[in-house]
Amino acid sequence: MPGVTQPEGAGTEHTGVRIAHVEPPPIRQVAQRLFFAVFVLLATVLIVYVDRDGYNDNSDGAVDLLDAFYYTTVTLSTTGYGDIVPVSDQARLINFLVITPLRVLFLIVLIGTTLEALTTRSREEFRIRRWRSRVRQHVIVCGYGTKGRSAIRSLIANGTTPDRIVVVDPEPRAIDEANSLGLTGIVGDAGRTEVLRRAAVERARAVIVAANRDDASVLITLTVRQINPSVPITTSVREEENANLLRQSGADTVITTSATSGRLLGLSTDAPRVVAVVEDLVTGGQGLDLHQRTVTSSEVGLDSRSLRDVVLSVTRGGRTLRFDDPLIGTLQPEDVLVVVRSHH
Repeated sequence: MPGVTQPEGAGTEHTGVRIAHVEPPPIRQVAQRLFFAVFVLLATVLIVYVDRDGYNDNSDGAVDLLDAFYYTTVTLSTTGYGDIVPVSDQARLINFLVITPLRVLFLIVLIGTTLEALTTRSREEFRIRRWRSRVRQHVIVCGYGTKGRSAIRSLIANGTTPDRIVVVDPEPRAIDEANSLGLTGIVGDAGRTEVLRRAAVERARAVIVAANRDDASVLITLTVRQINPSVPITTSVREEENANLLRQSGADTVITTSATSGRLLGLSTDAPRVVAVVEDLVTGGQGLDLHQRTVTSSEVGLDSRSLRDVVLSVTRGGRTLRFDDPLIGTLQPEDVLVVVRSHH
């Protein structure tokens, strides 16, 4: 889909924004218009030929099939040489009620491609303005690499609809791929303030930073936190030594990809089934799923072990307690649980 592209820093608030929508290929659009134009032409020829007795040909007086094609062509194109004219009242009435509207329709079909090209930019601007006025409580994913795509699959598996996800990536091809999945994309560097503002970061529900480099993750996190001091930020980092730097930059959750992968690799040697269960837990939409939820009114006062869901932790008053911590006692209102449940 064609995007609105300009050099960064020199555009408007709509620069680089690409809204996902399905549009027929140009060849198909032209073929459809051509087919419709031929249909209008043949329908008009048929009308003229059936009513040929009401027409007069200045050359020989009679109107045959060839004359009907000739008259239709010059009439629909508004050329009108006047050598073949309707002379009867019936022919003139049909000209007024049928052929004239067909002439207008034929011209609209002929110039439709030109009008389409001229209005594409306006329609794109309208879509972007409408999207910007409506978008809120969305998730921004900065980076559409392997980590970004996996994060989006997990979001969708857990109930986030594609229209609530905005992808920011400097590569136009990555944004095109995101558009094909129904996601809105922003072409640009997520470390730049104007790019994040185009993604409406000030109204976002959460931000996921899935950059390929740790220094880029730090810059993006700092920029997001500057624009929106309260939005939850989850970021990935390659090196464990940079995790504290990301937290100091404003990240709420930091996932160390290299360390996590290393631990799983080590576990796979002696405990392969543990790795299989971990993969199942982090893969949404199948098998066992991890969920975070608030205690329901019917669960208040119960022991955490008596719930149908397997409780892994309880967060109370800002403090997270493990499932075996005796301080949990009975569940209290506003406790936040991390549970394992079976996906149905």
